Amino acid sequence: MDGRRVTIRRALPAEVPLLARHRRAMFEEMGYRDIPALDAMCTAFEPWLAGRMASGEYVALVVEDAPGGIVAGAGVWFMDWPPHMIGPGAPRANIVNVYTEPAWRRQGLARRLMEAALAECRNRGVRAVILHASDAGRPLYESLGFDATNEMRLLL
Repeated sequence: MDGRRVTIRRALPAEVPLLARHRRAMFEEMGYRDIPALDAMCTAFEPWLAGRMASGEYVALVVEDAPGGIVAGAGVWFMDWPPHMIGPGAPRANIVNVYTEPAWRRQGLARRLMEAALAECRNRGVRAVILHASDAGRPLYESLGFDATNEMRLLL
């Protein structure tokens, strides 16, 4: 860090709109340009996120700078999962929405968020953690021990 003080904490319910804006910016930076689709995603995401944060199924972590602004965030979605070869069953964690404001990048914030997210997973006894990596995020995730898997996708 370049001397700027930051704190990692759980996001508050009132910060859901900001988390939705981060999610949108993440997708825009990955090349998504369909404005109506991005708008629809954010509109649907806010109540989804609020409900899952309230139930504890989703933990939103944020990085707050000393003046109180949110400069980065990440989410951990604890998903019900059947017993599997790589773990005895539920929950499985899906790390999503890892985003850092451009002015705060290259200072280790995403790594600190990922370490906090993985600690949350360990504390809950999660044995399997998944995520979808952007090209920019892949080196970080690999350095934390994530391996590429054989996941495929079909859009219906």
